[in-house]
Amino acid sequence: AVTGEGVDDLVELLSLEAELLELRADPSAPASGWVIEARRDPNRGVLASLLVRDGTLRVGDVVLCGPAYGRVRSLVDDRGRTMEQAGPSTPVEVAGLDEVPDAGDRFFVVDDLSRAKQVAEDRRQRQRAAGLAAAPRTSLEGLLSRIESGEMSALRLIVKTDVQGSLEALLGSLASLDKETEEVRVEVLHSGVGGITEGDVLLAEASNAIVLGFRVVPDQRARTVAERAGVEVRTYRVIYHLIEELRQAVRGMLAPEVKEEVLGRAEVREVFRISRVGTVAGCIVTEGAVARNAKIRIVRDGVVVEDERQLESLRRFKDDVREVRAGLECGLKIAGYDDIKVGDQIEAYQTVEVARTV
Repeated sequence: AVTGEGVDDLVELLSLEAELLELRADPSAPASGWVIEARRDPNRGVLASLLVRDGTLRVGDVVLCGPAYGRVRSLVDDRGRTMEQAGPSTPVEVAGLDEVPDAGDRFFVVDDLSRAKQVAEDRRQRQRAAGLAAAPRTSLEGLLSRIESGEMSALRLIVKTDVQGSLEALLGSLASLDKETEEVRVEVLHSGVGGITEGDVLLAEASNAIVLGFRVVPDQRARTVAERAGVEVRTYRVIYHLIEELRQAVRGMLAPEVKEEVLGRAEVREVFRISRVGTVAGCIVTEGAVARNAKIRIVRDGVVVEDERQLESLRRFKDDVREVRAGLECGLKIAGYDDIKVGDQIEAYQTVEVARTV
């Protein structure tokens, strides 16, 4: 695909196979097909990349897609062009679903929105019922001792990621890890796309599970509930680190943990674009303190959009300051980053090394 080598031969072979197998589609039928990818966009909501297998998908159609449903608001082709309809064998990005479907789910166009809602709700209920389970509470640090004492035979996880593709890759890696370990089974109770919510934490509390986030963070309510209930929430930016940490935990070989300590959070209330300076964010500090030398993370609708940044400047009115505490307003400029938006959450944090025990 990168060099173009062999693509013409592949297209010719596919055309020949389609002719020999007499593969046909009816463009006049209601559309059906498969989900290729899905994610939650902070501005446009749920976006699903669909491949139409049969029929024609049109703007305004009611779509039932796994546990999700909705009316198609827009269709965009693979080159970013807006479309009014998509025929057989056409990949298209669809906006309008109420939830993020799974890659590989079938989608169908139905004639009634209420019927689609009822079927989707039934599927969600079955998924929730299948996900609930009970087990002794654990943490990665205490995992080995629980296994050796016979108190634990399964590590239960709740997994949240930024996009559906990352979720599929992570679940595949966890399945491989489950086959590697004889001491403990790895069970994923619930997985999904988007930020870590209060519901995820409550499910983890009820089932004594660990919450894992890949390029997402818990919102403020979820963080508060997790601290009160003692639910362990771990976030990662590299899938390999997540899998390797689980593998080492099972084997009792955890290295010293490089832990993120959140110093403070601020909410962007206004954005100013200044010539020869760039974008300056007018913020109010909602928690802790934002320090001049802290690392900076930008969170948009629960998803980390930028990380490991530094502040270029931090000001209170016209004065440069070293930190701004909760309840106070400030202006800040993030070094090398100008795509800040009103409503973004700014997290100031530092990393500390903590010795682990098992």
